[in-house]
Amino acid sequence: MGVLNCTPDSFSDGTKDCDVESLLLRARTMVAQGANIIDVGGESTRPNATPVSVDEELSRVMPIVQALVNEGVCVSIDTMKAQVMAEAIAAGVSLVNDVSALCFDAASLEVVASSGVDVCLMHMKGNPQNMQNNPEYQDIIAEVITFFEQRIAACLAAGIQTSSILLDPGIGFGKRLEDNLTLIANLNFIKEKFGLPVLLGVSRKTFLGLMTGSDVQQREIETAVASALGIFSGADMVRVHDCETQSKAVLVASCLRDYKRDHYGQVAAC
Repeated sequence: MGVLNCTPDSFSDGTKDCDVESLLLRARTMVAQGANIIDVGGESTRPNATPVSVDEELSRVMPIVQALVNEGVCVSIDTMKAQVMAEAIAAGVSLVNDVSALCFDAASLEVVASSGVDVCLMHMKGNPQNMQNNPEYQDIIAEVITFFEQRIAACLAAGIQTSSILLDPGIGFGKRLEDNLTLIANLNFIKEKFGLPVLLGVSRKTFLGLMTGSDVQQREIETAVASALGIFSGADMVRVHDCETQSKAVLVASCLRDYKRDHYGQVAAC
């Protein structure tokens, strides 16, 4: 999944150069470099990000969503707002990627359920404005699993099919360094518990810089290592900024996972 932020204030690739042609060029480049899906977002969810109105978000994302769909690109919409979801779905997106797990907007459950598109539910402690204000966990894996149990139940009650749900542990969203590392190294527990596809987003995030001291634009090696280990632990998709570099890491990690053996010495079916 290639990240296409139509925002001036995203932590890694925010830009004031958000005209449709420039964004289309970036998206086409990511597809050529191996991206299977382009994740379009019009509101930054970095720590302490300023919220934007529905109208502003729509004005940012809809021209590029429509253009990409018209070109036959598989597109996801990164939003917490039901109206943005609805208009993007009507334009042809295949996936709703909601960092609030359909909690932020009460209407979002019905929008997704009535459309039949896939949805990615992400775990976040708090919201982008306060999520990094001293988050604490007794058992990060157990708390994330409990959260997913509750949100999956809400989705099923609303009429969303189990087969339409993906899970994202929310690396960097209300997490300390140790929480992020624990989740990545133990994704298999989430995978085994639910048997659903898992999306992992570690690209260029702060926790990587905390370990290596690298600036945000210099974290591709760290991203590749964390993504590869996440794939080996059970991730089915990674969300990245540099598709050319990361597609190679994904390929190697996926090949290695294909040769992972189970408890009986057989090659596991991955």
